[in-house]
Amino acid sequence: MPPGITTLAADTPTLSAANTGFMLICSALVMLMTPALAFFYGGMVRVKSTLNMLMMSFISLGIVTILWVLYGFSLAFGTDAGSVIGWSQDFVGLSGIGVTELWDGYTIPVYVFAVFQLMFAVLTPALISGALADRVKFTSWALFITLWVTVVYFPVAHWVWGTGGWLYELGVIDFAGGTAVHINAGAAALGVILVIGKRVGFKKDPMRPHSLPLVMLGAGLLWFGWFGFNAGSWLGNDDGVGAVMFVNTQVATGAAMLAWLAYEKIRHGAFTTLGAASGAVAGLVAITPAGGAVSPLGAIAVGAIAGALCAMAVGLKYKLGYDDSLDVVGVHLVGGIIGSLLVGFFATGGVQSDVKGLFYGGGLDQLGKQAVGVFAVLAYSLVVSALLAFLVDKILGMRVDEDDEVSGIDQVEHAETAYDFSGAGGGAASRTAAPATGPAAPTNKKVDA
Repeated sequence: MPPGITTLAADTPTLSAANTGFMLICSALVMLMTPALAFFYGGMVRVKSTLNMLMMSFISLGIVTILWVLYGFSLAFGTDAGSVIGWSQDFVGLSGIGVTELWDGYTIPVYVFAVFQLMFAVLTPALISGALADRVKFTSWALFITLWVTVVYFPVAHWVWGTGGWLYELGVIDFAGGTAVHINAGAAALGVILVIGKRVGFKKDPMRPHSLPLVMLGAGLLWFGWFGFNAGSWLGNDDGVGAVMFVNTQVATGAAMLAWLAYEKIRHGAFTTLGAASGAVAGLVAITPAGGAVSPLGAIAVGAIAGALCAMAVGLKYKLGYDDSLDVVGVHLVGGIIGSLLVGFFATGGVQSDVKGLFYGGGLDQLGKQAVGVFAVLAYSLVVSALLAFLVDKILGMRVDEDDEVSGIDQVEHAETAYDFSGAGGGAASRTAAPATGPAAPTNKKVDA
């Protein structure tokens, strides 16, 4: 029987209906985050790329789900092999798991743990897509996802969360995915865009969001789903740690949004809706690794620091010349680094573990461990993701043709457009069709009035 499984017996934990139900709800909330991300990203691109941006997230729900069942769960959470990967035959196809088998001393079934972690695996490659807006072939993106989760996400998840994984054994604290999800995705995004290059017209043409209401809707749904993402990562709430994480998620997100808006007002003279949405996401990213280790006051600090620094970081692409279309590097990579490192400063030793950070008398030991985790995942994901993008580019070509990019990737890749303007405004259509000479018809004058 593979590690991580216990059976219903007198000397082992018994299945908790409350924790099982709670975790199924959390799993559904995390699943919602991928469509929410699609809306968030979809509103930030130009009209001609809207559907492609939505589909780059949605396709992950299909591809990663199948790969997770076939072998992903086994690679990430199976029996440890050399501290870098897992493998358990009973996890392949989820075929050797009984419905009464519990996960690793917890009170939830293995199936529940597997589906909860599946939703993390689905979301992570979808995060990368925001950096590649407007210019990537959909077939190439699908192939890249398949390779990336296999070679990057599944192994890194084992490093961080799998029993025997080297970062797990080192003592790196990552409550819900600062390294495995956000640094991993942000570094991958940087690696890919360095290979595929800039959009046509980068730094020359206006590339403003086409629907800020859609961005705000996506951000709100992300915020909502993130409670399942974070609080659910304790796999139950018998000891109250999940409740602390829930509170800290809300607190840090609010602080980050305010800090981003304050920076924006000082730097650019306005409070923008895009800034509010981006600041909230930056706070959610930063508290993800840290929320189980810090107090609510520490969560305020984590959120505020992340909000201000991520707001500064998004402008680096113009100075350094890399085209991170929707600020995946500036928000997810930078936010993940900040949240992971701040554990080494703000861990109280009184929530998820007795580990204390520098400000609570713990010295630099935990900060050093956090730094190892941060830079190991960053370097691995950056290099391997760039190599995978290079490989896919050689096989299929990563980018659409320049003419297709200019005319609009939606029509080329999906044979659809996000909005149908052909029947909009009958009066406007009549005016457009009026003869070029002579007065407009009296009915049109009435409509104009």
